[in-house]
Amino acid sequence: MADIKVKESKKGTIKTLNKAVVGTEKIKNGVVQTKDKIKEETMQEENTSGTNYAIDKVSNEITNTPNNLKRVNRINTYGKEKYIETKENINKAREKIKYAKKRNNAKKIVKNMMNNSNKVKSSIKTAEQTSKNAIKTAERTGKNVKVATKQAVKASQKAVQLAKETAKKTAKGIKVAVKASVSAIKAIIAGTKALIAAIMAGGWIVIVIVVIICLIAMLCSSIFGIFFSSEDVGSTITVDGVQQPVTMTNVIADLNKEFINKITTIQQENQHDEYDISSSRASWKDILAVYTVKISGGNNQAEVMTLDDNKVKTLKEIFWAMNEVNFTKDEESHEEIRIGLTKTEHITVTYTKLHITITGKTANEMADAYNFSQEQREQLAELLKEDYASMWTSLIYGSGGNSDIVEVALSQVGNVGGQPYWSWYGFESRVEWCATFVSWCANECGYIEKGIIPKFASCQYEGVDWFKACGLWQDGGYIPKAGDIIFFDWADKHDGVSDHVGIVERVENGRVYTIEGNSSDSCKQRDYDINSTEIQGYGTPMY
Repeated sequence: MADIKVKESKKGTIKTLNKAVVGTEKIKNGVVQTKDKIKEETMQEENTSGTNYAIDKVSNEITNTPNNLKRVNRINTYGKEKYIETKENINKAREKIKYAKKRNNAKKIVKNMMNNSNKVKSSIKTAEQTSKNAIKTAERTGKNVKVATKQAVKASQKAVQLAKETAKKTAKGIKVAVKASVSAIKAIIAGTKALIAAIMAGGWIVIVIVVIICLIAMLCSSIFGIFFSSEDVGSTITVDGVQQPVTMTNVIADLNKEFINKITTIQQENQHDEYDISSSRASWKDILAVYTVKISGGNNQAEVMTLDDNKVKTLKEIFWAMNEVNFTKDEESHEEIRIGLTKTEHITVTYTKLHITITGKTANEMADAYNFSQEQREQLAELLKEDYASMWTSLIYGSGGNSDIVEVALSQVGNVGGQPYWSWYGFESRVEWCATFVSWCANECGYIEKGIIPKFASCQYEGVDWFKACGLWQDGGYIPKAGDIIFFDWADKHDGVSDHVGIVERVENGRVYTIEGNSSDSCKQRDYDINSTEIQGYGTPMY
């Protein structure tokens, strides 16, 4: 009976060893397959180069990554399963060895089984090492996939960056190429070649950039090029016999100064005690729209983005044709009683009042004067649509501001009574001094002498009316810049006549921050909702 049990135990051990061998072989086959796969990928990588390899690699790896991950998981799972199965087999063998040891007549068999057990242990170690190697190989395969993917992504990023740089160069070339110079055409050709190469390397993102550039080029060569005319694209104008770069913003500023100087000259050459300004001046939007359509000829015969001597001359002619400045003087006499030490006198005092009148023409009136064609009239109507209001504002007024007058005003915060300001203005005693404060700050910066801001004591008739007459006025709702002059019409009146004035410090989070003189008889910082109905509007000096 003992012999039979030993034989059965031996058979069981042999079966266990066979299973271990089979498990080991399967693991070895998995390792061989993994090595072949790595070798195949290595050969493929060596036979492929450049951007094409990166693009193909990322495409293949993106497609095969799920399969690679599944394969890695299968190898890991298979190795673990065989490891567990082999460990279970060795435990069974150990149990049988223990059972055989209990029989004195089974010593020889026990020795044999111990030998077999040692072999099993060796097989287990081999299986463990094989499994570890398989896992490491799988991890290396995963890392290789990640590295290849990263390399491909980097290649794509470089291609996109190249496309962006090329797009910028091409866009710059297009701006200059509006004049169709030979050098500009060469620049565009070079840019186009670079874009083609970038498209080959980078894909659809570059195509989108090219489309945008083409759209910009179309805009620049159409009537909408006027909105790009404040960009410095190398155009020049002759000033005192010298060629200087010119932009639309600079030309507008120069014409505003000419206009202001004309008003100042009338004031200086005609003695007066008081003056007022009545203005229906043509808006810059209308002036520039008429100029654009006139230059374009109705069918984009000439681009309007750049300026030269002839174009500036045309713009000036249109400006003065649309704005006429005239004046009249009235003398008013009335009797005043003067009480002296010895007698009382009735004297006649004569006051001279100067009336300055600005009469402007509309865009449609100019269309009739210039006999615009139907196509030109359609272009004019298009440019005057409210859709482009913000673009006109940016072109005419710019997006800057002025910090000098703000710094001067801030240095005065805390003053009470306003004596320095109304005294400087020429008053012998205190007056409502908000306007004289603004004028004093402007004078400190040299802006009154330059005609940028008027010297005014009356908010409405010398302040608001002046800015309106000069085309430098924005109604409430406009988003002001630092240095703009803010005028108020208090809620208890709302009579359309300005009651108070200050200087814009900044705009933040929907509020406009100001520095104001004569705010409760002090110089203070205040703030208001940008949409406050008490804000009448803003003077926008051309600093």
